[in-house]
Amino acid sequence: MADPELDFTTGESGASATIPMQCSALRKNGYVVLKGRPCKIVEMSTSKTGKHGHAKVNMVGIDIFTNKKYEDMCPSTHNMDVPHIKRNEFQLLNINDGFMSLMADNGDVREDLRVPDSELGKEIEQRFAAQEDVLVSVLSAMGEECAVAIKQMTGK
Repeated sequence: MADPELDFTTGESGASATIPMQCSALRKNGYVVLKGRPCKIVEMSTSKTGKHGHAKVNMVGIDIFTNKKYEDMCPSTHNMDVPHIKRNEFQLLNINDGFMSLMADNGDVREDLRVPDSELGKEIEQRFAAQEDVLVSVLSAMGEECAVAIKQMTGK
């Protein structure tokens, strides 16, 4: 008999948060996981092959959530993880106790995203106080989410 405790209506697909990609195939302005964090590549340089035969790729990346700088070096033939990055836009409905109420295109409302502690967060609060209709761009990767941009809603 089936176990009545199991709920299959919600669940993860089991898909990985990253995909492997050969280091030499990565490009500037692309994304990569450096030191366990999803980063945007801002600088890349390749050294010549040494006496052991591997060209090395030196990468500098900026964390897409915290804006911290990370550096890593990897042989060009080795694989590195590339994060799956998803960008969604939500309409800002309300701000309550530092959390934003956001509505998706399909009408679903979420209230679990914190207002960022940055200039962007101040701008979101100012525009909300001025009762402007704004869209908030939310970036999600590797189980983390963060508001990264804001723009004026166009007339409907």
